[in-house]
Amino acid sequence: MARTSHSSTSFLARLPAALPLWTLLSPVAAVAGLLGLGNSGSWMVLSLVSVLLIAAVLAAVHHAEVVAHRVGEPYGSLVLAVAVTIIEVALIVSLMLAGGESTNTLARDTVFSAIMIVCNGVLGLCILVGGWKHQVLKFRVDGTSPTLAVLAALSVLTLVLPAFTTSSPGPTFTRTQLFFAGAVSLVLYGAFVFVQAIRHRDYFLPETGADDQHAHAEPPSNQVALVSLALLMGCLVGVVGLAKLLAPTIEQAVSGIGAPPSLVGVIVALLVLLPETLAAVRAALHNRLQTSLNLALGSGLASIGLTIPTVAVLSPLFPHSLVLGLSPLSMVLLFLTFLVGGLTLGGGRATVLQGAVHLVVFAVFLFLAVIP
Repeated sequence: MARTSHSSTSFLARLPAALPLWTLLSPVAAVAGLLGLGNSGSWMVLSLVSVLLIAAVLAAVHHAEVVAHRVGEPYGSLVLAVAVTIIEVALIVSLMLAGGESTNTLARDTVFSAIMIVCNGVLGLCILVGGWKHQVLKFRVDGTSPTLAVLAALSVLTLVLPAFTTSSPGPTFTRTQLFFAGAVSLVLYGAFVFVQAIRHRDYFLPETGADDQHAHAEPPSNQVALVSLALLMGCLVGVVGLAKLLAPTIEQAVSGIGAPPSLVGVIVALLVLLPETLAAVRAALHNRLQTSLNLALGSGLASIGLTIPTVAVLSPLFPHSLVLGLSPLSMVLLFLTFLVGGLTLGGGRATVLQGAVHLVVFAVFLFLAVIP
């Protein structure tokens, strides 16, 4: 017994400081739960799924920070945004291939929800909590304004334009138009990644004055960073998969309160974006709003830049026409989001007032998702 205790203590002592034991066990437990729990509707199983989901989210935030500390900004934010989006796209495609006509708006609803969540919910929360602690938050306009411009252009081209084209009935693109929209999305997203990661990387670095002691600590080794990257992917698979397991229960709850089915997509998007949200809020609390903006806006861009090209290529396999055009109500919210975002991100400074405005717009989005 004493030998077993000594072995456990020795094992824990050999773990790198950047990889505490709970961060190793959480992704394994999440994936194991995903494979073993199934779609049971019992409250015990649902409670266990919820606990595993929260553990996977917290572990994902930790491993994302380890990777970001190793590779530096803005690469760390880019890794997390792309990793989340790739898994999210895989989920969307699998549901659309297996679903019926009700899934023909899934890509549109998911992308629109992601934009509203990151540009209003995440951004507003980061500015509010960071501004409350540090009064005035600084960021680099050279990086944020062009990113918002790319996000606005992609949003209008892929989510608004289909409602006004005349070559196909309804808010849809023809196959040629859809391929063109996918190509444009991929080109613009590729240009953004080139500018962020290579050509003008300094535009996306945090302003000086951050109070995060962890940011100034010795970076982890390459081996630790690679382990964290693998565990991060495991966490994200667990988060998306567990969110999918909760989807039937969420659908029943949404139907029970008489809300529209699109609310399910909003709730699932909120769950999937939890790791990025927590990472962005933590950065804002440590006076690194630029990192928060990299995460939020980068997630929105990745959502469009990777989802639209993927569904465009796979559209011949879908059983029903892909609906991309937003409703007039959603268009108004989208335009308001970019108007407010342009004013917030155009000055290089932010306070709690801007955060409150974004959160109010986000609250309106959630309210109208329940009562349109």
